[in-house]
Amino acid sequence: MTPHDGYPSDLSDDRWALIEPVLTAWRARRRRDAPDFGRPPEHDLRRLMDAILYVDRTGIPWRYLPHDFPPWQTVYGYFAKWQHDGVFAQLTGLLRRLVREAEGRSSEPSACVLDSQTIKTSANVPLAGQGTDAGKRIVGRKRHLGCDTLGLLLIVAVTAASVSDTAAGVTLLSRIASAHPGIRKAWVDAGYRTRTIDHGARLGIDVQPVSRPPGSRGFTVIPRRWTIERSIGWLMHHRRLARDYESHPHRSEAMIQLAMIALMARRLTGETTPNWRDI
Repeated sequence: MTPHDGYPSDLSDDRWALIEPVLTAWRARRRRDAPDFGRPPEHDLRRLMDAILYVDRTGIPWRYLPHDFPPWQTVYGYFAKWQHDGVFAQLTGLLRRLVREAEGRSSEPSACVLDSQTIKTSANVPLAGQGTDAGKRIVGRKRHLGCDTLGLLLIVAVTAASVSDTAAGVTLLSRIASAHPGIRKAWVDAGYRTRTIDHGARLGIDVQPVSRPPGSRGFTVIPRRWTIERSIGWLMHHRRLARDYESHPHRSEAMIQLAMIALMARRLTGETTPNWRDI
């Protein structure tokens, strides 16, 4: 199928070739596990993914999807199913391994970097899922990220903004140790306290805080930490992530995974992401 020419977020043939086997295998499993459920699927997987990437990139509400995509209810339904079935996490892992190998690295990392981003929420996010980040004076949610040393996503957790980096760091390290047993080093900022460091030691991960140079003011490139700060900057090219618009935290995590999927797919195919600098 020829991609729609009107939307820069649409998948090229090369990027679709990277993603298609995972989505096709998912659909085959669904048919196998529930052969008598509902009617045969009518919608093309590529157009469904194009529509989801369009929402992630442009930030529009689901109901505002252009009519040349499948109905928004269908697109959102597939987004929810793929999130629930771990398809976005699977794609993130697959593309990360391919990028690492293309960069001459081992497919599995031996070190990681942790950081968080506090973000304001939209009006449709339940109050029970929000909190206040006292340090940044922001009411909303917090994105806790774990990336490899190339800045590629390993793990993401979205919580209320009131959840401390230390508490979330313990959870991130446990999930990273389970999914990536080869990791032995983690760099964090000074907001991660002794509890995180001690938990890392129990997991066999050396957690090392990296502070700003004494006396530095304004923007400063901080060794090791700059890679994940750059990753957060990459994510902000996707307008759906400028705020947290998702009612459920796990859907917010899926939107972050989608942004990284789009970035890694373009990196593998040598394509650039259009932004204001290209105008």
